Amino acid sequence: MVPDELSARRLARWTGRLAYGGDYNPEQWPEEVWHEDVALMRTAGVDTATIGVFSWSMLEPEEGVHEFGWLDRVMDLLHDNDIKAVLATPTAAPPPWFTLAHPEALPITPTGVRLIHGSRDTYNPAAPAYRAAARRITRALAERYADHPALALWHVHNEYGTVSYGPVTDEAFRAWLTRRYGDLGALNRTWNTAFWSQRYGRWEEIFAPQATQYLPNPAHVLDFKRFSADLLTGCLDDQLAILREVTPGVPVTTNFMLPTWNHYDQWAFARRVDQVSIDHYLDDRGPAGETHVAFGADLARSFNAGRPWLLMEQATTLVYDYAGGRMHPKEPGRMRRNTLQYLARGATGSLFFQWRSPQVGAEFFHSAMVPHAGPDTRIFREVTELGADLLRLAELAEPPDIGPVNDHRVAIVWQPDAWWAADTRAMPSSDIGFLDAVRRAHTALWNLGVNTDVVDPDGDLARYDLVLVPSMLAVSDDQAGAFDAYVRAGGHLVVWHFAGSTDEHLRVRPGGYSGAFAPTLGVRVEEHVPLAPDDTVALDDGSTAGAWTELVHLAGAQSVAGYGAGTHLVIPPGAPAITRHRRGAGVAHYLSTRLAPDALERHLDRIRSEAGVSRAHEAAGHGLEVVRRRAADRDYLFVLNHTSETRTLVLTGTDLLTGREFDGPVELAAGAAVVVRETGSTP
Repeated sequence: MVPDELSARRLARWTGRLAYGGDYNPEQWPEEVWHEDVALMRTAGVDTATIGVFSWSMLEPEEGVHEFGWLDRVMDLLHDNDIKAVLATPTAAPPPWFTLAHPEALPITPTGVRLIHGSRDTYNPAAPAYRAAARRITRALAERYADHPALALWHVHNEYGTVSYGPVTDEAFRAWLTRRYGDLGALNRTWNTAFWSQRYGRWEEIFAPQATQYLPNPAHVLDFKRFSADLLTGCLDDQLAILREVTPGVPVTTNFMLPTWNHYDQWAFARRVDQVSIDHYLDDRGPAGETHVAFGADLARSFNAGRPWLLMEQATTLVYDYAGGRMHPKEPGRMRRNTLQYLARGATGSLFFQWRSPQVGAEFFHSAMVPHAGPDTRIFREVTELGADLLRLAELAEPPDIGPVNDHRVAIVWQPDAWWAADTRAMPSSDIGFLDAVRRAHTALWNLGVNTDVVDPDGDLARYDLVLVPSMLAVSDDQAGAFDAYVRAGGHLVVWHFAGSTDEHLRVRPGGYSGAFAPTLGVRVEEHVPLAPDDTVALDDGSTAGAWTELVHLAGAQSVAGYGAGTHLVIPPGAPAITRHRRGAGVAHYLSTRLAPDALERHLDRIRSEAGVSRAHEAAGHGLEVVRRRAADRDYLFVLNHTSETRTLVLTGTDLLTGREFDGPVELAAGAAVVVRETGSTP
């Protein structure tokens, strides 16, 4: 995933500064407001505006009829005020005329309900009419603005993630299956269609897995998710081909909605764009919010092959509790501290959704840089202060001369297939979700002060001293071999319960669960014993666990901790719960139960120490976040105190935010942060 020379040249037009700004929707306001907007942008230090994201109906009010005059004036106004444009293709929201002209291109739910315009994402990515319309508006924009001096970056679509069903999808799905399997015999064998009389005799008998009487075929469902991901990749490819034909010198991105949207393959998307961009919104008012920020940033940087990435959207002042139906305000200073977290982990600046709050519309109470109450507000003052901070941090914008922007020695396996497989119905427990397992592992490392990447299991594992597999039910033979080779070569691997119990087609491996990893782990898992939601078990090392237990037999491994008395009738006291296996030059560890947070931290701390992995700083952990970032040939240490107490640590260098020189113990007040150009690194 190393960018080619042309991609690097395109990015040179974009990099070299920390971008600051956000989604700007001038079409929602009279022109006299536009001039107020750009004046306020200059006051706040804004140098970037994302425009056109949902403007299809304004740009093409009738099919084939374009009205670019208003956008011409906006682009000129931005350029006249030294503000760069991130110009979006508006294809996430087809206009109302599209509904009437192409009803077959509207999305259909798994229950067969056809949706209509009135929101966004009302399209079927398999529909030829939609794909053609998206290509036409993309080409029209590219040809119109190819030489405009304000254009700095293309923003393709918005938050890809639409999945549709129905006749158009069925036809495309059959074509995809034909390419994948070649003949029905291979498909029937792979899906085991003899079960429940599902054998297919003609391709026309196969439909997308919509609502059915009871449980669907899990292999069928998994293949449909793979198909849907490939379909969205095809939509991205359509637009990339046009933009690179018409504007070959302009870099291209698309915004990943992280971490909850997983309808596409992030690794495949990242290989295609010049720079990974993410939309990321705080999901917790407490300390878990800070771990969430770190998690999203680590995902973005890892998808971008360790290179700097773009924070396309964050919220200025709100924490979104979607489950509880609440929008909670961020306390003063949190927006700044969260932004510094993103920057520490490789962001090239900070863009927000959105610039100005709309007076009405579906997201009229979403946070904004200019709130409904206007610029004479705490929010806008904090926005302006953040703009000044980014100017002080400008030297961070230079990409590293060599190597990744953050050099981490630990990685967590991330794979869309692993998420999709974990979502399969009729599992032994509903408490085995992929995202939750990965977040638990990442949070434990964050609390330990250990920084991490995520890694594609089909990528380069050898870069890391320690690799964690919190959830990966479906593992191919090739992947199992790669993990084993990684350990034999000296790597340290941690595998959680149930991982590797099936092959890539969700066929259970015979002979014992977690069978793909069994030789590497040196164990045989005879039986799994899920627990009720409130049940806990004690291990003989004092650890507490829950959710899941297993009857494990040693086959070369040693037991590190065993199950305590009374765990379950199936599991005898002292039976292995956590194991360690020397394999070649490396070590493989197995966690057969879900450890409580404190126990997970303790065992991961033991394992990272054995693997020779150091903390980011001896004082790091449990709310004191320390991250080293590389820019050009210099190193910078970000230190952020997320706790309510003063923390002390030794620092040497210059704080870019204040100009203070450090050479010894430094007291960092609650909520405070420093960005230290370390001694030996000159600007």
